[in-house]
Amino acid sequence: MQSSINRLLGPLRRRLALVVSRAIVTLVDDATRMQTQQLNLLAGETLEGAEHWQPYGFTYRPHTGAEALVLAVGGHRAHSVIIACADRRYRLTGLADGEVALYSDEGDRIHLKRGRRIEVQTLTLQVDAGAEAIFNTPLARFSGDVLVGRSLNVSDDLDVLGNMTGAGTLTTDGDQVAAGVSQINHPHTGVMPGQGQSGKPVPA
Repeated sequence: MQSSINRLLGPLRRRLALVVSRAIVTLVDDATRMQTQQLNLLAGETLEGAEHWQPYGFTYRPHTGAEALVLAVGGHRAHSVIIACADRRYRLTGLADGEVALYSDEGDRIHLKRGRRIEVQTLTLQVDAGAEAIFNTPLARFSGDVLVGRSLNVSDDLDVLGNMTGAGTLTTDGDQVAAGVSQINHPHTGVMPGQGQSGKPVPA
């Protein structure tokens, strides 16, 4: 009786064993609409052209050697899809409960930390905004130099709607105009021949 049941359930057990598998990524094709991968299954089987299903609005290309979790749709290996890829070689560790991070193997990261703090680490951060970039914040700090211009060699206007204070020296290759008065070319009132003192400058 038991042997008969085993014979009946044997194909079902084998089919269920094929439903979910672990695999190693050996090749990635990211040129297709749905990314596909070549995989080495842990049983020594090679799987070609498995589709890598990724969440909408988010995509990534894993390194060769990453680990994949493979689902055989309907229990058929030929219909396998990749539902997740992980790479323990580069994953960030030590996150606090509830924290989220986006990272790469080169050390770039966007870390959503506790206390509503977001940290970005990279070498070059470029933002391309066709209309404008808006920062609604009571304070913005820059620890290094600030360059304003369309390129590194051409500077544009810097408009400040509030007050400006500084503790250092303001250096410019051009003129400085304050309240309509030119710093390098302005007339004075009350200039008398032979007198060593003149009146205050007036707007040009």
